[in-house]
Amino acid sequence: MALAMEADPRVILMGEDIGTYGGAFQVTGDLIHRFGEDRVMDTPISELGGAGVAVGAALTGLRPIFEFQFSDFATLAMEQIVNQAAKLRYMLGGAVSVPLVMRFPAGSGTGAAAQHSQSLEAWLAHVPGLKVVQPATPYDAKGLLLAAIADPDPVMIFEHKLLYKMKGAVPEGHYTVPLDKAEIRRAGRDLTIVATSIMVHRALDAAAALAEEGIEAEVIDLRSLRPIDTATIVQSVKRTHRLLCVYEGVKTLGIGAEVSAAIAESEAFDFLDAPIARLGGAEAPLPYNPELEKASVPQVPDIIVSALALAQGRL
Repeated sequence: MALAMEADPRVILMGEDIGTYGGAFQVTGDLIHRFGEDRVMDTPISELGGAGVAVGAALTGLRPIFEFQFSDFATLAMEQIVNQAAKLRYMLGGAVSVPLVMRFPAGSGTGAAAQHSQSLEAWLAHVPGLKVVQPATPYDAKGLLLAAIADPDPVMIFEHKLLYKMKGAVPEGHYTVPLDKAEIRRAGRDLTIVATSIMVHRALDAAAALAEEGIEAEVIDLRSLRPIDTATIVQSVKRTHRLLCVYEGVKTLGIGAEVSAAIAESEAFDFLDAPIARLGGAEAPLPYNPELEKASVPQVPDIIVSALALAQGRL
């Protein structure tokens, strides 16, 4: 964010407690001291109001980055996200654009219970006019954010809370990661695992365990939920003949359902040797109890069990 703010005075930050406090997850850090209150603005505790101001700022030529304290609070701002940001370019015949970035700390694993631990990215990926991405690595967190800031349309970035402390190689200076491309994180021949966010790392751990059983899983980091890079998944499934979708959001109507449908409607369908499988979150609000919370979303052993069943023809 600092790189973008140094390069472009139109980039501003908005959100609750992002100033002196540095953000609910300390992402904005000391930026208020570096760029001042005119460009790093604490907003009142009103997601609807703050999001509306951010949309308006984008319409008038600024490039706001709006941070929600928790992704769950997007529910309070859906009017501005879904009915305004996503639709104004279309409704005004292309005369305006909405270069807006919204950041959503998401996911379970912090004991924050049912109203602060959800994965709602599929909600927003359902809406034409929005782009939705989920970085899984530090490299992508920076590259996708810089690409989102430069994009002329609204981009929603879902950042898993457990990944904020993850370390990895990140080049200095400016670079971007495409907002519409998946990445193959591990090559394999026996099945394709398409995963999102923190599930990418759990899928990689599962793939390492599966390799000890002689099963080579290909792991694809979806990265972009809208648009989905269907071509990369199609080519992978044509090689491996099996598909497992792993995601943290509730299984029903989650992003894995869209990936499954896209493959079922593609040329890859005739290459399948087994039914497409989905592994998603439980059909229940997320519990506060840490053991129940852990049991509510896919873990490495769950991925191994599902992958083995798929590879061995037991599904």
